[in-house]
Order: sequence, then structure tokens, then C-alpha cells
Amino acid sequence: MNGGMDSTLTVQYEKTVHAPYTDSLTGLYNHGYFLISLEHEIKRYERHGSPFTLGLVDVDWFSNFNKKFGSFDGDCMLKNVAQTINSTIRDVDTSARYQGDVFSVILVMAELEKAAIVGERLCKGVEKMTGAKATVSVGLASCYRGATPSGLISRSREALARAKARGKNRVCLYEEQQYTHREDHPRVLVVDNEPVNRKHMEALLLTLNYEVLKASNGEEALHIVHKTDPDLILLDAMMSGMTGFEVCRRLKAHNSTRLIPIIMLTASNAADAKLRAIEAGADDFVTKPPNRDELLARTKSLLKTKFLNDDLASIENVLISLANAVEARDACTQGHVQRVANLAHELGSRMGLSKPEQKALRLGGILHDIGKVQVPDDILNKPGPLLPKEREIMEGHAEASYKICLPLKKSLGVALEAIYYHHEKLDGSGYPEGLKGDEIPMVARIMAVVDIYDALVGERPYRKAMSPEKGLGILNQMAADGKLDADVVANLTAIMK
Repeated sequence: MNGGMDSTLTVQYEKTVHAPYTDSLTGLYNHGYFLISLEHEIKRYERHGSPFTLGLVDVDWFSNFNKKFGSFDGDCMLKNVAQTINSTIRDVDTSARYQGDVFSVILVMAELEKAAIVGERLCKGVEKMTGAKATVSVGLASCYRGATPSGLISRSREALARAKARGKNRVCLYEEQQYTHREDHPRVLVVDNEPVNRKHMEALLLTLNYEVLKASNGEEALHIVHKTDPDLILLDAMMSGMTGFEVCRRLKAHNSTRLIPIIMLTASNAADAKLRAIEAGADDFVTKPPNRDELLARTKSLLKTKFLNDDLASIENVLISLANAVEARDACTQGHVQRVANLAHELGSRMGLSKPEQKALRLGGILHDIGKVQVPDDILNKPGPLLPKEREIMEGHAEASYKICLPLKKSLGVALEAIYYHHEKLDGSGYPEGLKGDEIPMVARIMAVVDIYDALVGERPYRKAMSPEKGLGILNQMAADGKLDADVVANLTAIMK
């Protein structure tokens, strides 16, 4: 039975509805009781300010799971997911079957950051419980002043949709939409121990219509950054407690914050202070007290770069969402692009490729089949061999993928090579260019091996899935025949064993 039971609410529900308050299949609370519980928590939040977070948990690819394994296994899987949810949340929390393959959780006294940890544990728990046969996506939204059940559910749905669009098996948080364009009204965080310095910086930045946030120490700065996502940080280097150098190092060490520009403010013009700022990852440094015009010029320049990077990231996210949508058309390839991306990245790391090349392999893995958007469904899902004309259309997806991703050439870098050439063979029998030997970039050789391996061990409309051993055997034979890079195949074999 789930936690979070309120005897008053259960009695009220039974008297009003004249029906049980639990779902017959999963044993969780049903949709009606969930709505009553949600309304109850919102009222408690309005009265006492008790925070809570609503989560919607959706089973990824559930309709495909039912088609592949049957409705009986589908129901069993839903029961197992429900049990995993209950074993992940606390007794004071509430879990319910929201509808179909979507569950809801009410996490009391939990703000988004804490709820996100629960969501990540839930994703990992379901993947482990099902042996990776099923995964879940989670959308989280915290309660807010003036919230209604429908409004809060809508926010959770929006976060859930983002989690699904970004590749599934992940947690996304609801983010407030900004009503002013951030480029017209940038958000700058000023971090300094001295109140007079913070006040001076604020007055300077307000002349440019910037939104100014202030922190008096390093710990407070880190908290504000993760809460508000500033566009730029003006950071005093020599603060008491956690220094600005340490704050900068921490922010630059995480993917979610490393692209926020940081200007380090140092009281010393000494070379060692500037060297420490560079080593910490600072984007620029200015000697205190700063020259007004110099500081504003550097601030404007870094903000311009930041917004250009944001635009590129947005376009990249659209492409990734499109890649996931393309994959969803083929029931037999669910999860293919993410598996290829992860395995290619791991293989590149094992083979000593540079960090940019490893990143390119991950991005290339996600985007390598995006060109299949132009392939008709009857060809994409054909249960038998393709006719010559159909094969020509299918093989056109490599060039189509390249053309779709080409506008992001500067951002994707060598990932474009992995996308375009991942069907090339060392003996020249591949496509689209028929390259041979060293003409094929290493990232494309790695992508080719991983793509073929995942296709072999996955089920297809025209054949059953092979065992990993048999799949690796075929790869090794192709390497012996001069079609695949033998070193890449050997490293993949080592990883899989």
C-alpha cells in the first residue's frame, strides 16, 4: 500500500464516491483520490507555506512494450513500476496511478532540488528492476502561490514532455517562462563580501537595464546560481570563507553551469592572481576598483557570447527532439540512438580520443539517424528485404542527416563526420561516398561499429535479436574481411565482455 495515507481523506473519498480509493491493478491510489490529495496539499501550502513537489512518471514506449510482449506482461510491468515507486518515496509521500501508464507522486516538504534526487533514483530503480526492458521519464513541478490542481498538473506535464523530448529515461524540472527577453534584460549575479561593493556594482548594472542578483559569500552564490540560472557572474576573488576561485572552479566543473560567463574581480594586478583566475576557469578578470567603461564593455561582450551559445544549444535541443521523434516511428529501434550515443562515447574514451571527439561521438550517436525523417513508414518498418529503389531511399538518410545538422557545423564539429560517414566501410563498399581506409575519420569508424552492433543485438521487423556473442562474432568477421576497423572492434569486444 502506498504511503501518505490520510484517514480523513480516505473516509471522505469513500463517502462521496461510494467506491474504493485504490487502483485495482497497481494497488496505488486512484486518479480521484490523487486529485483530492493534491488539493489538500495545495491548501496546506497556502496556509502554512509547507513546500511540496508534484511529479508525473510516464513509462517510456509502453505501447510498444505491449505490442512486443503482450498486455499480460504490460500489466505485470505496470505493477512492478508501481512497487518501485513506492519503494523509492517516503511513507509521508503519496503515489497514485494517474492514468494508463502514467503515475503521480506528491513529495511533501520537498523543493525541486530534493525532488530531482528522488526522480533520478526512480529512473535508475525502474531500469534496474526491468533489466532495461522499460524506463520512465519524470516531470517535476513545485507548488507556488495561487496554484490550482490543474495548473500544477499542467506544469508537471510540461516538464514531463521535455523529459520525453530529450531522450526519455530522465528527469526534467518545470522552469518558469521569462516574460521579458533575456537578451534585453540579462540577469547578472554580483558576489562580494562587502555590501558597499555590491551596492556600487548594482547601481552600475542597473543603468543598462540588467536584472541584478546579489550574494555576500560563496555558499550563497552557489545556491542562487542553481536557483536562478544567471546570465553572467561578477565574482570577487578574495572573499572570506569560500574564495571566488573555489566558487568559479565548482561552477565550471558542472555541465549545467560551466557555460555561465564569470568575470573575476581581483584587488591585485599581480600575475599570480590572474593565473589563479584562469586556472579556475574564469572567462575574464578585472582589477578592483574596476574602471566603469572597461567593466561594462567586457560584461556586454561576454553576455553577447552567452546568448549566441544559448541559441546554438536551443537549436541542438530541437534537433535532438526531432531525432527522438524519428526513432519513435520505428517500434523495433526504441532506445537505439541513446544506446549508440552512450556506447560510442564509452568506446571513444577507452581508445583515448580527445574530450571533444568523445562529445562528438555522443552527439553523433543521437543525431546519426535523424535523416530517416524522409524515409516513408512502409520502407522504414518493412518486414522483409528492401527492393533496390527502397534501399536507395533508405541509404539516403546519411546524407539527409548531414544536411539537417549542417547549420550547426561550428557547434557539432567532428560529430558531422560521424553522422555523414557512419555507413562507410574500409574496403570502399559503404555509402554515401564510398570512402576507403584512412579516408574514413576515426569517429565515423567507431560509430559504424557501434551502430552495426546495436542493430544486430536488437530485434528488427525482418529478424529476431541476436545474442551479444553472435553479434560480436559477426563484427570480428567483418573486420577480418577488411570492412570494419579491427582495433575498434577489438575494443568494443573488450567492453562487452
